Amino acid sequence: MSYRGLNFFIKRDDLIDPFISGNKWRKLKYILQKAKQQNSSHLVTFGGAYSNHLLATAAAAAKHRLSASAFVRGEVVSNEMLLLCKLFGMQLHFVSRDAYKDKLHLFNQNYANTDAYFIDEGGASEEAVLGCSEIINELKEPFDHIFCAAGTGTTAAGLLKGINQMQLNTHLHVVPVLKPGKFIREEIVSYENNTDCLSLHYEYHFGGYAKTNAQLINFIKDFTAQTGILLDPIYTGKMCYALIDLAEKGMLSSGEKILAIHTGGLFGILGKKAEFDKI
Repeated sequence: MSYRGLNFFIKRDDLIDPFISGNKWRKLKYILQKAKQQNSSHLVTFGGAYSNHLLATAAAAAKHRLSASAFVRGEVVSNEMLLLCKLFGMQLHFVSRDAYKDKLHLFNQNYANTDAYFIDEGGASEEAVLGCSEIINELKEPFDHIFCAAGTGTTAAGLLKGINQMQLNTHLHVVPVLKPGKFIREEIVSYENNTDCLSLHYEYHFGGYAKTNAQLINFIKDFTAQTGILLDPIYTGKMCYALIDLAEKGMLSSGEKILAIHTGGLFGILGKKAEFDKI
């Protein structure tokens, strides 16, 4: 595809499933297998009020005839994302931000001695890294650069693992969407310690997780109008903005093959509708 004179490719993992899209499907793939191997019939996970991971887990549990619960960080709220979680049968527990910090304690306090299966925030786990590494196996041709957004670093770790396993001459560019996002490198290294082909670009968080401004929203609106590909303001919008900005600054060559991973998360737009409307 072409945008602002730059030709690059997008892997449309957002089209995998309408609710378990992108990296969420890949992260849950082997988690679900392990849960079934342990005869667990109840999934318990964690996330914020607009978490795509919560929705994906709720949908995946329903599809696999499992029950699911989630601890939601912060005050009791109601929004489209949580409504969909409830429609898929997920039970929601709202907890304070302090209590949320100790996820294992919350799990053990409420689900000890049950057949519940613990899934960390965002699905972070070795199983999730394995699932995300399969993105590289699916590529039909080699790329000089691959871009992805990062919240927990799990998807990036999987991509890095896949690149290293296949011994590709590919550089991985990771765009953390949190402020500060420097812990992301530590998370990636905890799963895959060969980081020779890894770069992190910390300056594209736009104020922090789920934070936006007019510049980012206008970029997303223009990108979608010009390409027909919908981005979300939490992850993929920031990642594509970084890609274009780095290219315009001359840090990417027009002759190089560049791939952006569309990790889904389109429902993040629901939570940002007011911001789209007012700009």
